[in-house]
Amino acid sequence: MDVTENKNRDKRICVGILAHVDAGKTTLSEALLYTAGALRKLGRVDHKDAFLDNFTLERERGITIFSKQANLVWNNLEIVLLDTPGHVDFSAEMERTLQILDYCILVISGSDGIQGHTSTLWKLLKKYEVPTFLFVNKMDQPGAEKTAILAELKSKLGSCCLEFGADAEAAGEPFLEELSMCSEELLEEYLETGGLADHSVAKTIAERKLFPCYFGSALRLEGVEELLDGLCRYVKVREYPREFGARVYKISRDKGGNRLTHLKVTGGILRVKMPITNENSAASPEERWEEKADAIRVYDGAGFQAVDSVSAGGVCAVTGLSRTFVGQGLGYERENGVPVLMPVLTYRLVLPEGADVVKVLGQMRSLEEESPELRVVWRESIKEIHVQVMGEVQTEILKSLIRERFDMEVDFADGRLLYKETIAAPVVGIGHFEPLRHYAEVHLLLEPGEPGSGLIFASACSEDELDKNWQRLIFTHLEEKTHLGVLTGSPITDMKITLLRSRAHLKHTEGGDFRQATYRALRQGLMRAESVLLEPVFSFSLEVPTEQIGRAMSDIQRMSGSFEPPVTEGEFSILTGSAPVATMQGYQREVNAYTRGLGRLSCTLKGYEPCHNAEEVIRETGYDAESDLENPSSSVFCAHGAGFVVNWREVPDYAHLESIRSRTESAGCGEGDEAGLMNFRAVHAAQTSGGNSQTGSGRNDYITQEEIEEIFRRTYGKSVQSYAPYRYHQRNTGNTVCREEQTEEGGSAYRSSKEREAYFLVDGYNIIFAWEDLRSLAEVNIDGARDRLMDICCNFQGYDGATLILVFDAYRVKGNPGSVQKYHNIYVVYTREAETADQYIEKTVHKIGGKHRVTVATSDALEQMIIWGEGAVRLSA
Repeated sequence: MDVTENKNRDKRICVGILAHVDAGKTTLSEALLYTAGALRKLGRVDHKDAFLDNFTLERERGITIFSKQANLVWNNLEIVLLDTPGHVDFSAEMERTLQILDYCILVISGSDGIQGHTSTLWKLLKKYEVPTFLFVNKMDQPGAEKTAILAELKSKLGSCCLEFGADAEAAGEPFLEELSMCSEELLEEYLETGGLADHSVAKTIAERKLFPCYFGSALRLEGVEELLDGLCRYVKVREYPREFGARVYKISRDKGGNRLTHLKVTGGILRVKMPITNENSAASPEERWEEKADAIRVYDGAGFQAVDSVSAGGVCAVTGLSRTFVGQGLGYERENGVPVLMPVLTYRLVLPEGADVVKVLGQMRSLEEESPELRVVWRESIKEIHVQVMGEVQTEILKSLIRERFDMEVDFADGRLLYKETIAAPVVGIGHFEPLRHYAEVHLLLEPGEPGSGLIFASACSEDELDKNWQRLIFTHLEEKTHLGVLTGSPITDMKITLLRSRAHLKHTEGGDFRQATYRALRQGLMRAESVLLEPVFSFSLEVPTEQIGRAMSDIQRMSGSFEPPVTEGEFSILTGSAPVATMQGYQREVNAYTRGLGRLSCTLKGYEPCHNAEEVIRETGYDAESDLENPSSSVFCAHGAGFVVNWREVPDYAHLESIRSRTESAGCGEGDEAGLMNFRAVHAAQTSGGNSQTGSGRNDYITQEEIEEIFRRTYGKSVQSYAPYRYHQRNTGNTVCREEQTEEGGSAYRSSKEREAYFLVDGYNIIFAWEDLRSLAEVNIDGARDRLMDICCNFQGYDGATLILVFDAYRVKGNPGSVQKYHNIYVVYTREAETADQYIEKTVHKIGGKHRVTVATSDALEQMIIWGEGAVRLSA
């Protein structure tokens, strides 16, 4: 792909500012803007006049709630500055900006050092691979000692956190020696030349092998200019593709209610009225869209400037896009971003009396678009809105937002932790949806995943068995909703879900059928599985006076937590470990009480682990999985022209495709044996990879008995006794054991096992032009006449019970190799080039006429004579 640098500016980078709450992040943003001349007056958070904290709620509380954009220029370097929230409750707002950053400034309080949320930010920066500069703020406060802080940075963040700035670089050789130890390239250059070029240092920083540290006080403007000089000197400007691309990082609405899509242009140029599409990042063709950018705004604090275009590397807001979402890739971008931080608390939204719950749900959905840390859940059965949030502070902010935007007073009740569920061992789930004139069946393999892996989807189903478009649709349905577990109705996580087998109907399957079958397959598997309840867990760092460490360790054990041996530093001891969020909430107040304000507790969300009191939580929740009508585990089958519901326990006995269970058991594997399941997946893929039913030119010019048996083996399995549609039983027919063949239309036919296998061959076009109604239809639409005859043959097969093969001429189609297709309960053959239906039927009768009962339906007199001579029965049109 051709690349080009942005020619409008000498340099342009996008820089985010991150920090633990109250580390001075917004103050540093103000200082950078003021020093660069972008602000005439230096605002302050405590004076409630900060340039970037421009929302009323932010100024009242003195915290950043929404990420903001500002722009400055320093020594020909254009810097797009993104100020992000520092409070842990709004971490998701911060996280979504990381995917568009070129560089980051991580602000650390000189008086507090590395705090709990700082470690979380460091891990996120590593995940998103963002090169990072560190600015140690508040160095003017008592207790802020540069040597101690630098040692802590190297100890907790990495040895390549090195002091930069005039004082450090003035040290000369010791500084260069320490710098050269950060990468092999720098070491080689230093040994060869005795110095280090700026571009070499910049390359090392861009590769996240070196983290420059600057010290100062943003409030007093100390060290700010050095930081700006360091950015100009040591950043590496990206090169961008010529083709248009963009990454969405935020959705908001202006005062007029216009929907704004905030994005970074990652390639080419974005122009007003230019069509924008998600073609490359859409999960399926149905999700693709194209819309025009009505207007482009470049924001600077609360104000903005309308522009005609934005080149690669620029950040802007676009109106006119209605289907974008946070993390979405546009243009050439092929992937959509998935957030790491997720809500841990859930509340019921209490509405004022007389409020229209449906209208409020729509309003909450608009807030959900804008706030990635907010999840809105609609409980249809009880007509309630539930919200999932990061913390209690967020609920207070939401109340204010709803009051301000929708003029409505709401409350949050029944607050509880957001639990999740997973499984302990592999299991197969089967879903079948077949009310009249609908059809879909899905088999899913559910396997436990690594902790924190979320849901991973894969396919082991051959495209010969199910077309790729149908498979994509199944994965869309797996991804489109939050699937609930069966213990407490909590979302499932940490699983790998593999599509093993599936079947569609050529005529009756619709997209919604696979939605139902997929949901039911997943749910049926969860009902059969050994489920595990997961709870959110904190990683904590607890610093208390050494004489109080025994009390602290006792408390952690009481809270079902675990910890490493304490580390003593002077008069204080530090305890690190993990504990359930449920037991550790509010523990800071206890720490303050028994340490008389000397203790310090920092907590960050570690993830989800098995619940320490699962039985108690399950009992208190009182969730009944089988009574959850919104998440059914049963399946719908069809018999005698009507659908009927089959309980999840009995679904494998009714399934049309052979269950993996019977295959693994026949192979000597237990039902839950992972090796057996994996072996089935490999064998099944190998069997179906070559399962093309087309007849090749030059060989196999007719359906042989072996081909028919192979079709049935691939459809239902190797053993006749394992065919899902068949049930064996004794019937009052003397001593003969009969087989009841349950057809997909609900009909049945009994055949004696002493009788020869019956075949019924139909000359398709001969019948169409012999029957007046089909002939009239064919004059208008030949495809419609073929479909009508195929349906009639399906009904006849249900009555007669013979294997029915419907043959159509395709000999005039140039290059046609011929094909065999399974249509419902019959087989449809299209002959190859230069071969008529008569020839095909004659060859087939010649091959199998002596072994089986064969009937041929045709009014062609010559063909009747030939097939009669081969031992077949004639039947006129």
